[in-house]
This record gives sequence, structure tokens and C-alpha cells, in this order.
Amino acid sequence: MSKQVQEAYICAATRLPIGKSGRGYYRNTRPDEMLARAIQAALAQVPGLDPAAIEDAIIGCSFPEGEQGMNIARVSAVLSGLPNSVGGVTVNRYCASGITALQMAADRIRIGEAEVMIAGGVESMSMVPMGGNKPSLPPAIFERDENIGLAYGMGLTAEKVAAQWKISREAQDEFALESHRRALAAIEAGHFKAEMTPFEILERSPNLADGSISINRRTVDTDEGPRRDTSIEGLAKLRPVFAAKGSVTAGNSSQTSDGAGALIVASEAAVKRFGLTPLARFVSFAVRGVPPEIMGIGPIEAIPAALRLAGIRAEDLGWIELNEAFAAQSLAVLNDLDSKGIVLDRSKVNPNGGAIALGHPLGATGAIRAASVIHGMRRTGAKYGMVTMCVGAGQGAAGILERL
Repeated sequence: MSKQVQEAYICAATRLPIGKSGRGYYRNTRPDEMLARAIQAALAQVPGLDPAAIEDAIIGCSFPEGEQGMNIARVSAVLSGLPNSVGGVTVNRYCASGITALQMAADRIRIGEAEVMIAGGVESMSMVPMGGNKPSLPPAIFERDENIGLAYGMGLTAEKVAAQWKISREAQDEFALESHRRALAAIEAGHFKAEMTPFEILERSPNLADGSISINRRTVDTDEGPRRDTSIEGLAKLRPVFAAKGSVTAGNSSQTSDGAGALIVASEAAVKRFGLTPLARFVSFAVRGVPPEIMGIGPIEAIPAALRLAGIRAEDLGWIELNEAFAAQSLAVLNDLDSKGIVLDRSKVNPNGGAIALGHPLGATGAIRAASVIHGMRRTGAKYGMVTMCVGAGQGAAGILERL
């Protein structure tokens, strides 16, 4: 790895409560409004920072079209009240968009091109569905057998992973139940308070009689996904949704969700100039490609690479956010790494639950889970933490942070 010019420090990290897509918290809330609020909340954590010193806002989004189009990064930067001098660029690496945005922001600082950056992610799966509003695959995908995996839906890839890595339905359901149990325990203990910014939702209702508009305001401050009525018996009753004789169900898959997160990254010089308090140091990032038809195993390749770049071992990781796209792929990743001697302590993997319970707002997840890692490490005293996930079309990503 080339020599770093300077370190990149994360000085603020926050996220909104995650809502269920379709009929959840944010069903009528635009994603640019959500992201603007996350940026404002991150700025509030660094009161000494001159916003004019921010070079750019790099924002991840998996389906940047419709309400998420028109370069949502720049639009949200303006809506947040940042000076017009602050740029904005939207990046897409599907589920790893948010962590890629953080990596890109950190790299700009590490090579000396910027002193202060905003990184984040946003996704409204209520307003822009999975695949976008008008999915269109290139015909060439179907002309060669080795490319057809690009056309597989993610659920089908999870079924292929479950079959190849021999992950049983029972193991998947038990993993899902544990995700809900941990998430509910974390909510009750208040473990999400430090990483979360409450969001005020405005609901407008027309009065047809007099033509007036009534506005109802309510504040949400808790993730909407975790269910107290989840049981192993209930999960076992759910039918497979991607293959007739499969094992992947709605209950052992991640929830489609809406959410946003934002982080502020600064150089050492900026930290000193503005009197900032670094929360974490950005240590390393790795991305690797895998066959698209088994995209869920991506972290198997990305995690060892990120550890090598960081110069640490798996046992040095005190907090690990392994995105639970599906229980099948999460278990396959953990079991496969175990067999290779890269053992991730299960008690340190998603200690507060994962996407099966909390939700997975695609391009926002990397930024959201980075906030979870940072505040989780600060609460527990862990030195190193990792955010990792599989990525649609066959990739895996992993980023490592160090608590300061």
C-alpha cells in the first residue's frame, strides 16, 4: 500500500431511526429531506467547525433515480443549509454505497486533497423500489452463460449460497431470531441513543370542506423493524419466497427499509484548527468481486484483504457489523472464514442485532453501520471495529475503523 500523506479522522457520526418501507415512518418523507437532517445532525456534533471548510459531500445511494435522483448528495447539502461552496457527489456500490462514500471521503483527506469532508448514505425503498422504477438489463447478459448470474434476484443468490454452503432452514431461522433478540435488548438498554438522531415527521391532511391543510407533527426515535412477537415457531411457518423448495423466507432475510446516515471526516490539521474531537480513525478498506450468482459470500474475500491492509488480525476486532442481507449468506461467511482460520467472535458480530431485525436501507446501510461501530466501540472500549457486507452483482466490501 502506498504511504499515506495524513490520517483521516471521523469527528461526527449519526443516523436516523430506520423505518420500514411501504407503510413505515418515512412513507411520505422524501429521501433528500432525510439526508439533509442527518447532515445537520452531524454538523451539530462539531460546533467549532466552519462549514465553509467542508470540501465535498460524498453520499451513497443504491438507486439514485426518482426522488433520489438529480444528484441527491448536492441537493441535500444545499437543503441542509451548508454553504454553496460545498460540493456534492452521489456514488453507487449498491449495499456498500455508504461505506464506499466514507472510504472515498477518507482517501481525499489521506492524500492531501481535502481537509474536511462529509460522507453518508441514504435510501428510500418506499419511494424508489428495489431495482428502481424502470429496471433494464443489457441483453448481453443473456447471451453468455457466465454472465447470467447478473440477472439473478438477490433472494435467488441467497438460495444458491444456502445450498452450496449447506446452511439449513433451522440455522437461518435461529440466526434471524437472535437478530431480533439482540436488537430489542439494545433498544431497551438505550444503546442506540448515542448514534441516533430523532426525526420529526410532518403529515399533511387536506380538509375538503374548507380547503385548509392540517399538519400533524410526530417525532420518531426508535428503529421500526424489531418485532417482539418474533418466535422460532412463527419463523418456521413462513414459506420460502424465492424458490419453491428453498429455505430463504421473509423472516430470515433483511427488511426493506428507509434511512440515512452522515459522518464528518477531517485531517489532523483541521482537527487542531477547529478544536474537533476525533471519534475514530479510518484505517483500511477493501472490496473484492465474486461470482454474481453467489454474491452473498463477498465478505469472505473482502474481510481478509481489509485486515491485511490494516495490519491486524480478526481477533483484534472488538465490534463487527456484518450486514445481514440474508441469514444464509451471513452464516456462510462466518462458517467459511472459520474454516480458513479467520474466526470472527460471534458475540462481537452485530451485538445490537442486524439488518434482519433493524432493516437494510441499501445505500444508507454502510454509513448507518459505521455510526453503529463508532459509538459501539466508544461504549464498550473496543479498539478496532469493522463494517462489512455483500454487494449485489457479486462484490464484498469491508472497512476497518480504530477508536480514539
